Amino acid sequence: MSLINPWFGLFDSTGSSRLTTVLMIDKATALETVVERLRNLPEGHCIDLRSYKRNRSLLFIMNNNEEILIIEDGYEKKKHIVSLGNVRKKLKSLIKREFPRSRKLRLYNLGPFDESVENRNMKKL
Repeated sequence: MSLINPWFGLFDSTGSSRLTTVLMIDKATALETVVERLRNLPEGHCIDLRSYKRNRSLLFIMNNNEEILIIEDGYEKKKHIVSLGNVRKKLKSLIKREFPRSRKLRLYNLGPFDESVENRNMKKL
């Protein structure tokens, strides 16, 4: 797997001290990496996939063991509910639409989901 070492304890631009793990991943390996993370994600937790510039994102929230809520915030702003078995097909189309020119993506492990996670502002490059 071509993952770069994670950094721990990063802060978002709101100054929240929420502990997050950040991985820089290649777009080519993003599909497999995200699906693997979703399979191991506890119920109620979320991960965030962002472009390198952090101006577009896909937020994945594990509702229960078989259902994932995907919040798309980029070119389009939509919410999708997908079963764990169909997430690979949906994710492939979302990555193609939201990150057409990106080579590197940022994957944030955000822990338990609450409303502040959905509306957080990230520093843009």
